[in-house]
Amino acid sequence: MPSDLKTFAVTLLGSAVVDLQNGDAKSTVYTVPTGKTMVPVFVIIRNPSGSLTGGTDFDIGSGANADTWRQTIDLSSMTATTDYMVIGPIAATPVKYTLEAAAAAFGIKPITGATGDETATMDVFGYLF
Repeated sequence: MPSDLKTFAVTLLGSAVVDLQNGDAKSTVYTVPTGKTMVPVFVIIRNPSGSLTGGTDFDIGSGANADTWRQTIDLSSMTATTDYMVIGPIAATPVKYTLEAAAAAFGIKPITGATGDETATMDVFGYLF
């Protein structure tokens, strides 16, 4: 049995405070270690610093535009600091995703972000092989 939980179970891979205002750059939450490949399973966005009103389009994944996993995620209903959202793969229909290779910087990028200068914590869950 592997000694590293990240290669044996779906677990928390990384957590970071991310910038979510319209025009903010991509925030990286987890970088895949050398020699490993990541399978992202779900993401939690929690505890926004304020209202994410206006934030109707966020991309999550790797690459400059964070567009390798999920796109067009609407976080605009998160208006209280106690709010959270669970973002997983689209469940109704199987969807093909691309594995995240070693050194991939997995994060979030506001496409149409919040109108205010807001942040939130992003937790990335998945496993490595």
